[in-house]
Amino acid sequence: MLVPAWAWFVTIGGLIALMAIDLFIVDRHPHEVTVGEAGRWVAFYIGCAAAFGGAVWAFAGGTYAGEFFAGYITEYSLSVDNLFIFLIIMSAFKVPRIHQHKVLLIGILLALVMRGLFIAVGAVAIAKYSWVFYLFGAFLIYTAWNLSRQGLGEEEGYEENGLTRFARRILPVTDTYHGASSFVRVDGKRFVTPMFIVMVAIGTADLLFAVDSIPAIFGLTKEPFLVFSANAFALMGLRQLYFLLGGLLRKLVYLSAGLAVILAFIGVKLVLEALHENSLPFLNGGEPIGVWVPDILVSLSVIVGVLAITTVASLLKSKRDAARSAGGEPAVESTAPDSPSGDSAANDSGTPVEHRH
Repeated sequence: MLVPAWAWFVTIGGLIALMAIDLFIVDRHPHEVTVGEAGRWVAFYIGCAAAFGGAVWAFAGGTYAGEFFAGYITEYSLSVDNLFIFLIIMSAFKVPRIHQHKVLLIGILLALVMRGLFIAVGAVAIAKYSWVFYLFGAFLIYTAWNLSRQGLGEEEGYEENGLTRFARRILPVTDTYHGASSFVRVDGKRFVTPMFIVMVAIGTADLLFAVDSIPAIFGLTKEPFLVFSANAFALMGLRQLYFLLGGLLRKLVYLSAGLAVILAFIGVKLVLEALHENSLPFLNGGEPIGVWVPDILVSLSVIVGVLAITTVASLLKSKRDAARSAGGEPAVESTAPDSPSGDSAANDSGTPVEHRH
């Protein structure tokens, strides 16, 4: 896929413009994002992704458009795992609800920049060493197996990662929030606020998820332009999805199984592609092995089909559980955060931050 420089500039410029508009409209007057507002923004960003995919179809053909949509749907689905962690982080830091959108926006912007570096490194490695697909495939299969056993990130506690602890150690941090400010001056000295630290926590937490999502999308397309754009659109719509889904996350009980199937499928596909382009001297004498590799239409069908089945099955199970509970059977109570506010009912005047180690 030949992508001219102007296409990169237009795409990146358009993404920056969308984020600036979002920040201006939503955070010009900080408020709690309602479900209706979040739903409209989610529809808007999905529409933007669909329009971008249509442009790819018009300029590059249906195959590349299919690769973009497959990558976008996969990244967006895998990002649901991020939402569980975001809920926990917001709760642990007691982020005021009216500022949660800004925290997510800046944190995800940081994650997008860092993912861009990951994508660049991955693209260079794949272009030079075809055997990297063996590593990516094995890693995704292992991740799928692990996800099927442990489920999504539903742990109740939050332990700050190394970068967040490092930032807290070297930077003077205030004990309370100061509105939406990340930096304040107290008694003539400059401090960072917990708002800055939680943005670092959100951004680095999302980066950790890139460890499996980046290899996954490279299993669907080798084009860095499509990998980056699919990641960008998925991340941009993620923070609005956070406010839209809220407690509904707990109803997607089979989502981890569905994501595990998708990751395993892409992992196997990567291994098959590696065999098809084999250059390892100890395997078949370094000659390619003629194996069948699923094309993008098969891949897209598997991804959409698995997500549809797991979503419907999850909602049906949740409905049966609710009916059983209403009939007098005890329901299992979850103590993990079940809404975007979680325990973050802190007011904007500045509530001390609770740190869990």
